[in-house]
Amino acid sequence: MNTHFIKEIRAAAILTTSYVAATVLGGGRDEALVPEYNELAAYFIYTKGSLTSLEVKIESSLDGTNYVTETNVSVSGTTNTMSKGEYTTTEDGNFKITVPMSARFVKVSAKGTGTTTSSSLAIQAMLHYV
Repeated sequence: MNTHFIKEIRAAAILTTSYVAATVLGGGRDEALVPEYNELAAYFIYTKGSLTSLEVKIESSLDGTNYVTETNVSVSGTTNTMSKGEYTTTEDGNFKITVPMSARFVKVSAKGTGTTTSSSLAIQAMLHYV
């Protein structure tokens, strides 16, 4: 097994106000590779332009059809409240999101809020074993 696998999953492009999925990891030639790794590091090359914010969600699937969104949990006393995970930034510039994973397929989607003029987003993904 290689120590890591790197792939550009979205070439630089203007954002839209609806979620658009980058290339799914696990589809095509890298399908056999995804289960060999247990962490995804997604690198975002981002220009805010006139956007209000950038929103990102990371989903995984065992079969390539039924995707589940990363889940966040907040705890209050003995109650665990789950919510679908979404990352939001109002800042300009590049950043990285690292998440543990155990799936055959991984999908990263992004959208902008506000005016999309002059915005740009490219995404590179690195799968690795920690």
